Amino acid sequence: MNETPLRARETPMRARALVDLAALRANVRTLKARAPRSQLMAVVKANAYGHGAVQCARAAREAGAEWVGTATPDEALALRAAGDTGRLMCWLWTPGGPWREAVEADVDVSVSGVWALAELCEAVRAAGRPARVQLKIDTGLGRNGCQPDDWPELIATAREAEDAGLVKVTGIWSHFACADEPGHPSIRAQLRVFQDAVAYAERQGVEPEVRHIANSPATLTIPEAHFDLVRTGIAMYGVSPSPEVGTPQDFGLKPVMTLSAYLASVKRVPGGHGVSYGHHYVTPGPTTLALVPVGYADGIPRAGSGTGPVLVGGKWRTVAGRVAMDQFVVDLGGDTARVGDEAVLFGPGDRGEPTAEDWARATGTIAYEVVTRISHRVPRVYVGENVDENADGYTG
Repeated sequence: MNETPLRARETPMRARALVDLAALRANVRTLKARAPRSQLMAVVKANAYGHGAVQCARAAREAGAEWVGTATPDEALALRAAGDTGRLMCWLWTPGGPWREAVEADVDVSVSGVWALAELCEAVRAAGRPARVQLKIDTGLGRNGCQPDDWPELIATAREAEDAGLVKVTGIWSHFACADEPGHPSIRAQLRVFQDAVAYAERQGVEPEVRHIANSPATLTIPEAHFDLVRTGIAMYGVSPSPEVGTPQDFGLKPVMTLSAYLASVKRVPGGHGVSYGHHYVTPGPTTLALVPVGYADGIPRAGSGTGPVLVGGKWRTVAGRVAMDQFVVDLGGDTARVGDEAVLFGPGDRGEPTAEDWARATGTIAYEVVTRISHRVPRVYVGENVDENADGYTG
């Protein structure tokens, strides 16, 4: 067996996540076309679902995204530090802030309870400038958000803060529980609660700039939920919210990430040879084993042991035995390969490779998790970058 590494790759790497920013921009334009009367928020939480927050936020703004959204304050502040100056919202807050830093960075802050508004107002007094606030109503998801019974108190407190010049209520928003299950009765129920909450707030004098409840599946399939703004997360990265909603191709979307590794070992072994921890796979006869140098420390699900699909030498293979921390094995059967050959774990599928959805099915999870969990050990390599680095919302 030839163990000489290939020299074709310009930059030697153990593995890489190739991120196609041109595909991301095209996806954003496609999503905007599905909600033509609404603004679009590009959600880049969790390092842009594993794709790289700064690069993806910039590309989304280049494609016309009016807003960017993050979960944690640290995520929002990191974007500001990277030069993002456009409309930016952050929604997952815990006691202690950092409220003042967000106010000074002109971040729209989501508030779900009176306690948060009180802490925010203290930060506003220290900062010496008003805060931009979006009020969240729990319409039925049962996570964050103000309960409908507590909504009048939150609205009254927000109006008092507005009258005192401490805040400006810029939005009212909520989040669907089952928008990825077409026809689920909770969708209509949540829309009714949301509309009632908005109407009540407006009767009390709140004048929000944006009202929004639509996530990716609602953007794709529930036009009556679009209101003033749609928040697109997973769909922006070319991944379907769920198989029930449809495939990316059904909506004209292209997966943005391709995850590859390069074979670290190729060897012939006899039949009856155990493979990886526990010998849950034993070779049925003489064969060739190839070592793929990524594992669960890189974000490859251990649940993919014996099930995960990989493209090697133009053919689908399956993980042989257990996924270890740093590596796993595939059985090539009668085929040959060389050290340094590419193993494609997932990508758009247009070269015959598995997709993130294929990995989700193989491991009993969702495609969101498959792409998001790819760890920092895997370098992100960006292609399709826009030569114009002075896009709306960025300086530099």
